[in-house]
Amino acid sequence: MLNRWRRAGGDAGAREQPASGQEQREPDDAALLEAVGRGDRERALPELYRRYERRLYGLGYRLLGDQGLAEELVQETFLRLWRTADRFDPARGTVSAFVFSIARRLAIDLYRRPSSRPFQPEVEIDPRPDETIDRMLLRLGVRDALDSLSPAHRQVLELSYHSDLTQVEISSRLGISLGTVKSRTYHALRQFHRAIEERGIDNG
Repeated sequence: MLNRWRRAGGDAGAREQPASGQEQREPDDAALLEAVGRGDRERALPELYRRYERRLYGLGYRLLGDQGLAEELVQETFLRLWRTADRFDPARGTVSAFVFSIARRLAIDLYRRPSSRPFQPEVEIDPRPDETIDRMLLRLGVRDALDSLSPAHRQVLELSYHSDLTQVEISSRLGISLGTVKSRTYHALRQFHRAIEERGIDNG
């Protein structure tokens, strides 16, 4: 089934171009998920797969450290999404938050599964494994949100917060005007906060 969605998702990315003068509008994520909830799994689900597969795989690989487990996380997330799409309530959050919430629960299950770490020696059991995994997922979610920014916007945030440079120092380092640094920082923060919210991360 996953391969079918992958093939269908690829086909969705190669749609016919609209005729000259026509504007092609893609449905938003909420409309697609609602369509899945109504039973449309031939078009809507592969399109959601196309939009989220790479991010989910990257999240799974960085968390679980294994390609097979990352692929399993993607597959199980979309199977669960397929079965629970009718429970999505746009008033309670975004589709991204819904998808990543499913992935979080599945990632915890995969992380706990002994067969996921067959070559690691036995270690003491963490008395609060959910908190440990949640911290890991939070870091990965923030990193994923940062990676979703354009290179120029990501660069100014990393120089500001990771390298602890002032805007004047960033201007000198990059050879751009101070006004450009301020503008990029403003737009980068807006996009970053939006990306954080889409991933269901508390931004308070």
